[in-house]
Amino acid sequence: MDFTDDREHESIREAIGKVCARFGDDYWLARDREGGFPFDFYDALAAGGWLGICMPQEYGGSGMCITEATVMMTAISRSGAGLSGCSSVHMNIFGLQPVVVFGNDAQKRRMLPPLIAGKEKACFAVTEPNTGLNTTKLKTRAERTGDHYVLSGQKVWISTAQVANKMLILARTTPVEQCPKATLGLSLFYTDLDREFVEVREIDKMGRKAVDSNQLFIDGLKVPLEDRIGEEGRGFEYILHGMNPERILIAGESVGLGQVALERAAKYAKERIVFDRPIGQNQSIQHPLAQSWMELEAAWLMAMRAAWKYDQKKDCGADANAAKYMAAEAGFAACQRAMATLGGFGYAKEYQVERYLREMLIPRVAPISPQLILCFIAEKVLGLPKSY
Repeated sequence: MDFTDDREHESIREAIGKVCARFGDDYWLARDREGGFPFDFYDALAAGGWLGICMPQEYGGSGMCITEATVMMTAISRSGAGLSGCSSVHMNIFGLQPVVVFGNDAQKRRMLPPLIAGKEKACFAVTEPNTGLNTTKLKTRAERTGDHYVLSGQKVWISTAQVANKMLILARTTPVEQCPKATLGLSLFYTDLDREFVEVREIDKMGRKAVDSNQLFIDGLKVPLEDRIGEEGRGFEYILHGMNPERILIAGESVGLGQVALERAAKYAKERIVFDRPIGQNQSIQHPLAQSWMELEAAWLMAMRAAWKYDQKKDCGADANAAKYMAAEAGFAACQRAMATLGGFGYAKEYQVERYLREMLIPRVAPISPQLILCFIAEKVLGLPKSY
């Protein structure tokens, strides 16, 4: 086991750092206040070829792995871009893994290059308002009619749908009561987000204003047969190839956001003088920050193990979920401690850490709650009876 810094990973961090340096605190503060998708940031990453970091080279990608993508997303978050920066490109990095793994060659050649080049933007449409995390009970239907399907239903918390022109969507093609298992009968499609048949309503939310979250109302959307990924009825199995990488990437993003909050807190603690001494000389300031450093390092190691397992085509479900859980908790604690260290200034927008704290609330609850992760680990790892 070798813990020496990987030179390729260091080169990724350096290159991403140079891109992100062009988009400093003022840029992200403006995006947080005013909203609006960070097109110039997105375009800068696309111009550098970063949107295809873990896509196959034959389709215009870099041919790297989820491990390298996690290094990249952590670097973006740690730059101060936080989840606003990461979420603008998040879907490009992990979302089309089901297409990479299960799509045919014609689909890959049609679907992947425009996304990698930044010419197309996609959203990930799985969650529904009345089913939550119970994915097997999705209500959105896809009815086969000749050479196409007709989709109708609702989706919620769909990021980037305001700017996306494509969507990866999971819908039920066979009623659940007619399936031998609840996980069967769901089909996966990558298709046009045709706004004539899809109404997109933005959700006004607490943070990450730069990247929109939405409700989708789908009524009679025609989807060509060639836009179905893999076999009909096996979409739940396919979508897992997007879900585990998503958890791993979010773990990295959470670690990065916790790290930049910790850096700012430590810097402030060294410079802030109260009672004729820097506040960082006080153990009540030192100890919480030291604890956050340890928690973030442990979460990072778990994220790297999960990414390695995914890249090695090993079962990584428990590791990916554990990484997401640990990183979200560690990142949130670091942001809270950073605000406490800065005191009243931590509440001021110009010091950034209140934005970090608001954004860190997202990975604590999405794309899966910490409670359901604990249930998953209890059942799948410890062999305890299923509790839900």
